[in-house]
Amino acid sequence: MVNDAGPPVRVPPELADLLERPLVAFLATTRPNGGLQCNPMWFSYDGSVIEMSHTSDRKKFRNLAQDPRLSLCIADPENLYRYIEVRGRLESTRPDDEAAFHRALRVRYGMDPTHVPDAAVRVVLAIRPTWIGGRHLEDQSVQR
Repeated sequence: MVNDAGPPVRVPPELADLLERPLVAFLATTRPNGGLQCNPMWFSYDGSVIEMSHTSDRKKFRNLAQDPRLSLCIADPENLYRYIEVRGRLESTRPDDEAAFHRALRVRYGMDPTHVPDAAVRVVLAIRPTWIGGRHLEDQSVQR
């Protein structure tokens, strides 16, 4: 399903838990030379926007500033063939004052929230999904 910042893209109900659980999302961005870069990232999802913590001084941040298109994939750790793919765009960034959002993610992922050495350069990436699909256990066909 495609979305141009209209209503939220529908998440397949049989895959919704993959966006709700504290799993690792593999985020792919486009490098300036056209190559791809993919890295594991923590995230939160509010039903319409995916948010991730990052820093303003790293390559992935510069990649998204140059080309806001992205894709991310989250696999179910109990069945790696069950996954959700989200295609979207970086909608906005905002400063993560005192790394408050990053600290909340650290708690969500079972980490100590007090240790954030790069707190001064932390930002929140707000990602607007434009398409969501994947594969689930009951139906082994890929959703397109």
